[in-house]
Amino acid sequence: MAIKVITDSTSDLPLDIAESLGIEVVPLNVHFGAEVYKDRVDLMPGRFYDMLINGDVFPTTSQPSVGDFIDVYERFAHDADGIVSVHVSEKVSGTMNSARLASQQAKADCPIEVVDTYQASMGVGMIAMEAARVANSGGDMNEVTLAARNAVTRCQCFVLLDTLEYLQKGGRIGKAQAMLGNLLRIRPLIIVQEGEVHPLGKERTRRKGIAKLVSTATEFAPISGMAVMYSTSPDEAQAVAQDLSRLMEGDQEPMTLQFGPTLGTYVGPDALGIGLLSAKSG
Repeated sequence: MAIKVITDSTSDLPLDIAESLGIEVVPLNVHFGAEVYKDRVDLMPGRFYDMLINGDVFPTTSQPSVGDFIDVYERFAHDADGIVSVHVSEKVSGTMNSARLASQQAKADCPIEVVDTYQASMGVGMIAMEAARVANSGGDMNEVTLAARNAVTRCQCFVLLDTLEYLQKGGRIGKAQAMLGNLLRIRPLIIVQEGEVHPLGKERTRRKGIAKLVSTATEFAPISGMAVMYSTSPDEAQAVAQDLSRLMEGDQEPMTLQFGPTLGTYVGPDALGIGLLSAKSG
C-alpha cells in the first residue's frame, strides 16, 4: 500500500496528469441558474467558456460537500497507508473546511492529513504533484506531508486579467472598483499571497501585462515546475511558456493548460496565469 494524494478541481490539474500521478481530484460545483455541473466531470472548459461568453446567465460556484469528501476518503482508505488531501486556500473557498470536517467524520482505517496550500489554480496543482511524486517513490505519510508543506513555501501563482468584470460579478471585488478599472482600460494583475488575492500591478496594454507576468516569474528562478494557464488564448500561453523555458531546471519545459470552470468563473475570458514551484527554498 502507499500514500494517496487527493486534491480539488480548483487545482486545474489536467486529467491525464492527475491520472498519471495517481491524484484523485474532487470536483467543485458550477451553477448556471438552476443547473449544477461538476467541474471537469460534466462541464469541461470548452463548453464552460462558450456558456460564460455567449449565455445570459452568470455562473456561481460552490465547494464540494462534506459528504463528497467522506465518500472519497472512505473509498481510498481501504488500500492506502494514509491520505494527504491538498486544497485551495481556506481564505478563498469553503473547500478546506469541507475536507477537514470529512477527515474527522470518515470511517477510515488510515490517517488523513488535510493541507491548506494557501494557493489557487496550479498553485494548488503544483503542490499536489510534488506530494504525489514523493508518494509514488515510496514516501511514507510523514514524508509526503512534509513534501506538500515544503512546496507550499516555494509556490507562486499570479494572473493577468483582461477585465475586472468577472471578479466583480463573482463577488470578489466591488462594483465601483471594477467600473473604474474598465473605464481606464486597465489590465490588472493579481497574485495569491498568504492565501489571499492581492494586486500585483496594472498595465494599460496586454503586451505590457504579459511582460509583467514574465518578469515576475523570473524573480523566482530557478524553477523546478511551472504551468502557464489560459482561459481562451492558448497561442499566447504557448508563446509565454516557450519564453519561460529558459528559467526551468534541467531539460524541463513549462506545461500549458486551461483554467477550469471554477477559476474561469472569476478570471473570465482572455486571462493568462502562471503557477510555479521555485527551486529556491521558501
